[in-house]
Amino acid sequence: MKDELLNYEFGSLVFGKSLMKERLPEKIYNKWLSLLNDQGALDMADANIIAEAMKDWAIEKGCTHYCHWFQPLTGSTAEKHEAFIDKDTNNNPILKFSGKSLVKGETDGSSFPSGGLRSTFEARGYTYWDYTSYAFIRDKVLCIPSVYASYNGEFLDKKGPLLKSISLLNEKACTLLHLLGYEDVKRVYPSIGLEQEFFLIDRDLYKQREDMILSGRTLFGAYPAKRQELSDHYFGAIPSRVIAFMNDVDQQLWKLGIYVKTEHNEVAPGQFELAPIFGEQNMSVDQNLVIMDILKRVAHKHRFVCLLHEKPFRGINGSGKHNNYSLSTDTGINLFDAGKTRKDQLRFLLFISLFVKAVDKYPELLRLSTANPGNDQRLGQTEAPPAIVSIFLGSNIEEAVEKIIKEGDFSLDDTELVNQINGIVNLPKDNTDRNRTSPVAFTGNKFEFRMLGSSDSASTVNLFLNLILSEVFDELNQRLEKVKAKDKSSEIKKVIKENFTNHQRILFNGDGYGKQWVEEAEKRGLPNFDCAIKAIAHYNDQKHIDLFKKYSIYTEKEVAARQLVLINQYINTVTIETNTLLNIVNQNIVPNIVRELTNYEAVKVENNFIRKRIETLNKLLEDIGDVIEKIEKKSSSICKNDERLKSALAMRNDIVPLTEELRSYVDQFETIADKDVYKLPTYTDMLF
Repeated sequence: MKDELLNYEFGSLVFGKSLMKERLPEKIYNKWLSLLNDQGALDMADANIIAEAMKDWAIEKGCTHYCHWFQPLTGSTAEKHEAFIDKDTNNNPILKFSGKSLVKGETDGSSFPSGGLRSTFEARGYTYWDYTSYAFIRDKVLCIPSVYASYNGEFLDKKGPLLKSISLLNEKACTLLHLLGYEDVKRVYPSIGLEQEFFLIDRDLYKQREDMILSGRTLFGAYPAKRQELSDHYFGAIPSRVIAFMNDVDQQLWKLGIYVKTEHNEVAPGQFELAPIFGEQNMSVDQNLVIMDILKRVAHKHRFVCLLHEKPFRGINGSGKHNNYSLSTDTGINLFDAGKTRKDQLRFLLFISLFVKAVDKYPELLRLSTANPGNDQRLGQTEAPPAIVSIFLGSNIEEAVEKIIKEGDFSLDDTELVNQINGIVNLPKDNTDRNRTSPVAFTGNKFEFRMLGSSDSASTVNLFLNLILSEVFDELNQRLEKVKAKDKSSEIKKVIKENFTNHQRILFNGDGYGKQWVEEAEKRGLPNFDCAIKAIAHYNDQKHIDLFKKYSIYTEKEVAARQLVLINQYINTVTIETNTLLNIVNQNIVPNIVRELTNYEAVKVENNFIRKRIETLNKLLEDIGDVIEKIEKKSSSICKNDERLKSALAMRNDIVPLTEELRSYVDQFETIADKDVYKLPTYTDMLF
């Protein structure tokens, strides 16, 4: 692509910083810049000028409508379109977009999940412009990133609390750095890189699978003769049809100013990955939600369906969304980078130790941030970390930690790490390896959080990471404020040693898939929530409520509400999957088994093979009938339970195992069915 074309197209649908500088009066632009640093404020006259500039630009791009684009607790995005058209005092049509319309919108507050914060008859909900994330154009609509709150002021979305946590982290981290002597730092901000995995399958095949249409995954399907054993798909040549799809995706994302850079075949057949360049946290979360939407829309255009479910196919790798997390200052320091000087290295060890402390204090929150039924299918499998939260630091840093604990030696090995390959010398070597089995892995100058599911918003995990780090920063600030300047260096070393000593249990460099780790983790006292609902049950632990209230992230009422939203989502997901499976079995599988049985019984040849096949089919019908009866009986008793958490736990313990048993019978039938009888697309059809 020619440079001039890239320059013209890239970011052409974003009302970003350069465009704002070009189209706004200098005074208004500088006021907006000051807002990004939590300084100053915009009055309505300023907002009117920004709104007018936005409107003029959007109309030039062909827009007729605008919307406040927000993130309700459904986990996806929402928008209500409003036309720019209005009427003047003479009842003539005019184009209008005021500062009031930019800053605040109104939408229905009763129909989105609220966990009881809003009743059905209490309908008001409000959207408020998030000026830290750029407005953009989709489908001729100006989309204004916004937070969403109730009439009473409670956040009903995922963005609002995330923004609060970013501001909190900035405050506590700046204070800490000033105490450490970095007084020129004015801002500390989290940056993330989100690697998005997904599957592409042919749309015509998808439309024949009711389970995929209604639940996003296959609820049955026998293993194909070949899966991913040969690793021939991983990083292989991208198929031509997929290349065309990805080129289309790239073009759309680049126009939206999204620096998507990496794309490749993933391990499983039909699975791919896309990753943008690191960016500031809030905007990166927004952009990932846009990426997910564009993947699905462009897939449809290319007669694919994009599956974002964590485990659409059993027996092969599922999909995650790796959240690479780092902290940076406005002076250019990455707080998780070891640097070159002894001062840099001591700072590095301090911030690594604080991260270790934060994760060890609140592993339940990080597990909770990944809790959805789809991720239950994925975590602990061959491509994803286990449900036990631990941190991998790599052998070099772990050796340094051991020296700190045992010897009080705070020196890092500053020998230059190089590889020599084919005569190329001084090829830099990473100071950590990569542990695919670790939920939280240090990878050179950032932490890779690998537990997050592919369908999830990254808002919650980043909110929790910001919050738990803010608390440990705050605790250290209070401690250092009492220490004289000349004693701070020795005090910092004490803190580093204490953190690594007291929280060493969370560090694990080994194989997270082995049974030995499960046993070892239990000895260490690490929680192991092997399913989503067990993690969700700990949302309202007192230590979590205390943390949320301490920093005004959630009230106790809001914690209970968000927990209830997750519980209801779990129950609804399992209910939909169960009912869908029952429908398919009753309306398709059982009639097909009867048809197959009739065909075999019509065969007059007497031999053991035919006789055994008839017995197998008869036994399958009996087993299917028995398990359906059990599911219906168990479901009936669960429905009578008014306590939602108990209902969800009962569904996990009683219903889910029965659906797995029912699936096993369907899969067994698929392996022996006549293809003229069993006409549903198989794994082989969909993946290869």
